[in-house]
Amino acid sequence: MQIEAPQLARPSRKRAARLKVIVVMPAYNAAATLEATYRAIDARGLDEIILVDDCSDDETVAIAQKLPLYLVRHSQNLGYGGNQKTCYREALRRGANIIVMLHPDGQYDPALLPELIRPIAEGRADVVLGSRFLIPGGARRGGMPLYRFAANRFLTFWENLVLRQQLSEYHTGYRAFSRAFLENVPFQQNSNGFCFDTEILVQAVAFRQRLVEIPIATRYFSGASSASPAQCVIYGLMTLVTLVKFLLHRWRLYSSKLFIPLRVIGD
Repeated sequence: MQIEAPQLARPSRKRAARLKVIVVMPAYNAAATLEATYRAIDARGLDEIILVDDCSDDETVAIAQKLPLYLVRHSQNLGYGGNQKTCYREALRRGANIIVMLHPDGQYDPALLPELIRPIAEGRADVVLGSRFLIPGGARRGGMPLYRFAANRFLTFWENLVLRQQLSEYHTGYRAFSRAFLENVPFQQNSNGFCFDTEILVQAVAFRQRLVEIPIATRYFSGASSASPAQCVIYGLMTLVTLVKFLLHRWRLYSSKLFIPLRVIGD
């Protein structure tokens, strides 16, 4: 039996001024860049900032404790995806209507937060992605290594083909989500690793959610967090595996919990 995605509640434009916006920062060994990233955030229009520390072994926690944000600490390292799960659970628990993920490593410009928030606040999107490929040539000029550029283009081509989308990229870490989306998507079923990012976007397509992209600058520099080459290979393979799961689920050959809405899982 094929399970149809439910029609999720949409924030209306009249309610936009009353929406609670929370920025979540999944952190691991971000001491070198955390404070500068935080200071660059324009807090106007934001209600709260949550930082989840994934058992860092540097001064990330000590720095975070000096900043006016809500700090959550993992007692053990759960991985990038596991960190995001905590981020989104905490944001929902604290009443967020719009949740924005901002990495504390400085790769993404905090000044663009209002641009990510706006499409959801205006009722035009459920998920907003900051794309480094909407600015022609911007990814390479911004320092994206050639192997990452090539891998991004390869994976994005296959993702668009399989998912029947026309996104410029799927592998940005600058994202905003509506509350309705996160309440219904079974993100707890997702990977605790880097593939979480792919899985949640494939879920968005599976649930027929509205995805909007905005252009952002590419900023690669020494000191910014980055997956190792081995992690990149694993991420690429797991991305392809996720696409296969999506196809098998759509063709009713395999039922994946990734693509069953929470209201059905809980029945």
